[in-house]
Amino acid sequence: MPRFDLPLEELRSYRPDVAEPADFDDFWQQTLEESRAAAQPIQLRRIDSPLQSVEVYDVTFSGFGGDPVGGWLLLPADTDEPLPAVVEFNGYGGGRGLPHERLGWASSGYAHFFMDTRGQGSAWGTGGVTADPHGSGPASPGFMTRGIEDPGSYYYRRVYTDAVLAIDAIRSLDRVDAARVAVCGGSQGGGIAIAAAGLSAGLIAAMPDVPFLCQFERAVGLTGRDPYNEIVRYLSIHRGTEDRVFETLSYFDGVNLARRATAPALFSVALMDPVCPPSTVFAARNSWGGVAEITEYAFNEHEGGQGVQWQKQAAFLAEQLAG
Repeated sequence: MPRFDLPLEELRSYRPDVAEPADFDDFWQQTLEESRAAAQPIQLRRIDSPLQSVEVYDVTFSGFGGDPVGGWLLLPADTDEPLPAVVEFNGYGGGRGLPHERLGWASSGYAHFFMDTRGQGSAWGTGGVTADPHGSGPASPGFMTRGIEDPGSYYYRRVYTDAVLAIDAIRSLDRVDAARVAVCGGSQGGGIAIAAAGLSAGLIAAMPDVPFLCQFERAVGLTGRDPYNEIVRYLSIHRGTEDRVFETLSYFDGVNLARRATAPALFSVALMDPVCPPSTVFAARNSWGGVAEITEYAFNEHEGGQGVQWQKQAAFLAEQLAG
C-alpha cells in the first residue's frame, strides 16, 4: 500500500475541526450515571489452567444498562499486594479468546484485564462470550451502523460504557491498586482506549495502538476498506441521511473524546495504514488533553509495530509508574 495521506510534517501538526455536539458531556454523564446505578459487583471465578506463572480468572462485570460483560483477568502468581493494572480492549470482530493468548502484561507484574467486546468474537480469533441484547434499526452488516439513527441507540454507546465500567470494576478489586490503572488496545481496541481515557478520571496511562473510530467523516471519505466502509454502504442506500449519521457519530468520535483525556498517552500510527488512515490517528493524538507521544511506523500497514510497539508500551508504562 503506497502512502496516500498527508505528508508526515503536516500530519504531525494536523488538528482538524471535528464537530462536537453541544450536549456531548451531558450525554455521556447521563449514560454513565444510568449504567453505574444498574451495576452489580464484579464476579470472578478462578479456572484451572496449565499456566504456572499466572492465576486465571473468568470475569463477569456489569456494563451498559447492567448487561453482563465477560473478560479474562490474569494475575502474577504468588502475589498478594495490590498491583498496577492494564485494562485492554480488542480489535474489530474479535472476542476475549483464550487466557493463554495474552501473557505479556501479567508476566511483567501487572494485573491484566482483557475485556470481551459485546456482540463480537465471531470474525477471527478464538471467540467471545458476551451478547449484545439491544436491538437496532436498519443497518449494514457489521457493527458500525447498528443504531446509527440516534446516539442513544448507537452500538458504540454500549461498548464505550462497557469500557468505563470495566475500569470501575477492576478498581474495586483488593488485588488492584485503583490509583495505578492504564488502558490499551489496538485498532478498535485503540479507539475504545481513547474513549475510556476521555470518560474515566485518574488513569495513569493510555496506549492507543493504530486506533480506529477517529475523525469518522474524513475516514469514510478517504479509505475504501472496512470497517469504515460499512458506513459508506449504509449511506449509499439511505441517501440523504448523512447529516443525521455524522451527528450521531460525533458523540463517539475519538477526537472529541481525546480532548477530554488527561492521562499520559503513547499512540502508534502506521503511515501506510489503509484501514485507519494516519491523519485520523494524528487528529486524535494532536487533540489529546494531556501529554501524548506517538511512534510512527513508516512502512507498515494496519499491523503497525506489533511486538515492537508492545515493548515500547511496557517501557512507557514503567516510566509512568516510576513517577
